[in-house]
Amino acid sequence: MTEFKLSASLEEHDDDVRGVAFPDPKLVLSASRDATVRVWKLLEQEPPRYDCSISSHGSSFINSIAYVPPIKGFPDGLIVSGGKDSIIEVREPSREPDQNAEALLLGHALNVCALDVSPSGEYIVSGSWDSSARVWGVGKWECDALLEGHQGSVWAVLAYDRDTIVTGCADQSIRIFSPTGKFLHTIKGSSDVVRALCRVSSRHPSGAGFASAGNDGIIRLWKLNGKQVGELHGHESFIYSLASLPGGELVSSGEDRTVRIWGGDECIQTITHPAISVWAVAACPGNGDIVSGASDKKVRVFSRAKEREGMPEVIRAFEDSVKSSSIPKQQVGDVQKEKLAGPEFLQQKSGTKEGQVVMIKEDDGSVGAYQWSQGAQSWMSVGTVVDAIGSSGKKTDYFGKDYDYVFDVDIEDGKPPLKLPYDLSQNPYEAATKFIQDNELPMTYLDQVANFITANTQGATLGQSSEGPPASDPLGTESRYRPGEASSNIAAPTPPSRPKILPQTTYLSIKTANLRTIRKKIEDLNEQLLREGDSDAALNDPQLTKLEGMLKPLEQSLAGSATARTDKRLEDGVQLVTEMISTWPAGQLLPALDLLRLLAASTPFLATYGAKDDGSFLDILVESKVFKDPDRPNNIMLAVRAFSNLFETPEGRDLADKEFDTIQTLVEGSADSSNRNLTIATTTLYVNYSVLFTSSSYHQPQRTIDRSGVLMDHLTRIIRSTVDSEAVYRAFVAIGTLLGLGEEVQTTAKINYDLVEALGKAEQAVKEPRIKSVAGEIRALIAS
Repeated sequence: MTEFKLSASLEEHDDDVRGVAFPDPKLVLSASRDATVRVWKLLEQEPPRYDCSISSHGSSFINSIAYVPPIKGFPDGLIVSGGKDSIIEVREPSREPDQNAEALLLGHALNVCALDVSPSGEYIVSGSWDSSARVWGVGKWECDALLEGHQGSVWAVLAYDRDTIVTGCADQSIRIFSPTGKFLHTIKGSSDVVRALCRVSSRHPSGAGFASAGNDGIIRLWKLNGKQVGELHGHESFIYSLASLPGGELVSSGEDRTVRIWGGDECIQTITHPAISVWAVAACPGNGDIVSGASDKKVRVFSRAKEREGMPEVIRAFEDSVKSSSIPKQQVGDVQKEKLAGPEFLQQKSGTKEGQVVMIKEDDGSVGAYQWSQGAQSWMSVGTVVDAIGSSGKKTDYFGKDYDYVFDVDIEDGKPPLKLPYDLSQNPYEAATKFIQDNELPMTYLDQVANFITANTQGATLGQSSEGPPASDPLGTESRYRPGEASSNIAAPTPPSRPKILPQTTYLSIKTANLRTIRKKIEDLNEQLLREGDSDAALNDPQLTKLEGMLKPLEQSLAGSATARTDKRLEDGVQLVTEMISTWPAGQLLPALDLLRLLAASTPFLATYGAKDDGSFLDILVESKVFKDPDRPNNIMLAVRAFSNLFETPEGRDLADKEFDTIQTLVEGSADSSNRNLTIATTTLYVNYSVLFTSSSYHQPQRTIDRSGVLMDHLTRIIRSTVDSEAVYRAFVAIGTLLGLGEEVQTTAKINYDLVEALGKAEQAVKEPRIKSVAGEIRALIAS
């Protein structure tokens, strides 16, 4: 049968592509860790050319995507997406990201990692880290059923038919439910986490109803009654995704960098990607093409049809990128270079099966990886094996700065890895704390991340190479760390003793950014203003040039460049952004406010803006009425994040102190908000004020006492009303830090704000060890 070849490489995402859908030959959907959902529409068939637009732009990772086919009232169908913020968003493909979604499905408590739509389009099923799956009626937009009984994250869901739902779980079990929520039976047989499911075509020779796959690298074929009727072997690591082709074949993707095509019980084609993880794969029912999403930020379409092949230079660039890609030594196991065959092996020996990989000692002494293609009957170069990051003693560049190590950290099994930069001169706990704060992760990971740094850098000293590779990671595989999972094969060195949580002494910031996405959104909205005849508000060409010019120094400053912080282009950027906030309609302010947030953390120019006129950017926010429009909580959230980020510069801290009353008046209403991201932004701001007021350089005792009372009022309101664990935790930290001001503040908190009662209520609502731990420290403070 004809092999798949690259049709198109779609390159607009700024981070890992975690989910893909291919509902129609002219429509591809993708979801990414860059917090966007993108719609790719086919413009030209020969050669294939796609137009990209952003359907949704959230504030955190988007990890799952599905599509509701056209129904009454929605002729273009509906895009369904979910991710880290636990909210499932339903929106029409043509709707702008700043327009209201058709529905927001609320119910999950943690990351939504799986979505599927029933074949009839009647219901949506979702799976989450909160150990549950939920069924949502299309059009009703309410949770019709809660599928319980899972003993771990529900990594995969399959809306099999009108009467049957299948779930795959981290507890190694597959469960069968009815859409009403009735549990039918459990299927055992997987030896590890189940993370992928797909329906199997009636044309498949096994007679299976569905397939499953997961961490053990095996695809299993099942009948609905639980009988296993086949196994497919070939993947060399985790399998993340499964799909079924119209002709009956199966498609899979995984951590071994490959998409694999299966005919019957054999792998008939292996497509290696220039990426570590191929997170997702989907098949188009209309033409049999497939699409993949990977950790190199790219969406790729593959086709068997000659007329849909990509341009020769596009295919050649893809093949060259595979050949030139680096494969971490940990991925291929112990490579004994002296025992490897030379390049002549490739001419003398044929492979025994599709996808077989061999290591070859090249003429220049490097180790090359070659994969057997059954279709081409030849060995194909798929990369060069390299040492682990940090093991050579060479510095590694990360965002323009050199580090001794840059680790991949998986915050949960299967979650896209985050980068953890580390210098040997750093304290492991300080590096771990910064990593957790930068990525808005729970502080419960602190010990484990610090221990991982210690274990993987032991024996290394400044200015010297490690004598051999770093110590094994806690799982002994992949050179990746997963907080929450203990080591089964190494004895980690005794870590430094864990410091108390209180008081907080460092400022928190929210600086994650997708600058290219923000710029494109501003340009799109600017075009909309021009089309609507609002040329006075629209940016002119010199202003658009300023927008483009500020991005590079902004990126460098966010990465830690001291010289970039005072780049004149950032001062121009501050003026541009404040003008946009003053003149643009409220419904189009999100990208401008996002830039305001980043500028607050990146340069002193924002804090000093308007100082000569005895004003500040706060006056502009007040005049813009951002805080007087409760129907746009995301506008308010980004403005509050900007306030939090002011504490990154001395000038910003001075302004935050000077304008305390103004800021608190603006933010006060956010204490009772039901918007999770806004509440977290508010508690982050209060943490920073608590750090400022308790710092040794702050010498305003009476002002401190008065202001701590204002903050304590807002914070106790928050912990009484919110059930979000991160918001409660940050509120607790702010409260505990303020209590360090002394007896007067402690007494006021107990008597005026009934802190003991508020603590107890919050602990009952959010039962997490970190909440209990910091609450214990607070009780010790007010009892002393």
